Amino acid sequence: MTVPSPDRLPSNRVAIGAEHVLCTGIVQTHNPKDPILPVVAAATVTSHASDAMVAIPFWLEMFAVVAASISGVLVAREHKLDLVGAVALAVVCGLGGGLLRDMTLQVGNVYILNQPMALPLSIATAAIIYIFPAIVDKPDKLIPLLDIISVGIYAATGADKALVYGFAPVVCIMMGFFTAVGGGMLRDVMTNTMPKVLRKRVYAVASLIGGGLYYVMHVLDINQLLSVGCGMLVIFALRLFATIYKWNLPSVKLD
Repeated sequence: MTVPSPDRLPSNRVAIGAEHVLCTGIVQTHNPKDPILPVVAAATVTSHASDAMVAIPFWLEMFAVVAASISGVLVAREHKLDLVGAVALAVVCGLGGGLLRDMTLQVGNVYILNQPMALPLSIATAAIIYIFPAIVDKPDKLIPLLDIISVGIYAATGADKALVYGFAPVVCIMMGFFTAVGGGMLRDVMTNTMPKVLRKRVYAVASLIGGGLYYVMHVLDINQLLSVGCGMLVIFALRLFATIYKWNLPSVKLD
């Protein structure tokens, strides 16, 4: 494969900015067999869209990973899994939702590969909590609280990634939902438990409302970080009140 020479490129090649490439997605050459230019254009789009994603503070990002991983390892201990099983469950719970989102969108970076601290931190958290369970007091009450924290953070950041890549509103909200509840759902499936997202404490509804609020605030041109923060707080509040007051959606009872 030969790289096209500069004289075979459009005369305005240098003047084409990343925003223009993002809108058109195509840079033509005189030879339609040249495959390299669309690839370069796609790389430019990905780079600039990644830069546009909201910058969640690193400590908050890692806190969400730790919280979700602890939730996973506590469930593993309840089901009497060994250390390997506990680590696997913690990683799935902590990073599985983001992986589902990235696999579905198929654009941008894969979080579990692009953030070098996320996977080691999840594994280390699982090993420490599994070996020294006394660190965690009253795990039956802690698991719902950790779910509340991680779901709030993941729902807003999941919707944000879909938004900056130009997906439709319903896709943005659903990606927030997948990111928020995907890890917990995989955790429950792996332990042969009915996923909580399908039956308890307005789990899914809170994620959808938080992601939807973030999208609306973004459309209204409200500060991006503030929008993410408000989405998180709404999810925190809904999930917390649902846990305290035992709110559940109506379900069909068959005789």
